Amino acid sequence: MVLPSLSPQYSILVEQLNAMARSAIIILAFALVGHCLLGLTEATDFVVGGATGWKFNVIDWPNGKSFKAGDVLVFNYTEGAHNVVVVTEEGYDKCLPLDGKVFTSGKDRVTLVKGDNHFICSFTGHCESNMKIKVTAA
Repeated sequence: MVLPSLSPQYSILVEQLNAMARSAIIILAFALVGHCLLGLTEATDFVVGGATGWKFNVIDWPNGKSFKAGDVLVFNYTEGAHNVVVVTEEGYDKCLPLDGKVFTSGKDRVTLVKGDNHFICSFTGHCESNMKIKVTAA
């Protein structure tokens, strides 16, 4: 099929529209990539207990801090001396591991979920010595 040729001014217009469409696609691609990268950098790492790490009497460490879902808690401690157990509110209140996920590496990273997040050390007497925290993530 033979298409009629366009007048020079229409040909220029079509070329300009094609160039604009390519530019729009490139801008949208950059915007999408930028949005994805920003989404990945929004989370914050928090070292539980600060420089001294996951230890006895760390219960007040979350006070005054703002957390959001996706933030990461870093639990630093000597491997074998402690652990970190993700527990329910009841497990937190009663110092009972109750089928919670157990971390034992000494360099544990736990991503917060929206709402209350409870953590204890399940070694004998540790939770009772306030080696537990409750973190509320927005």
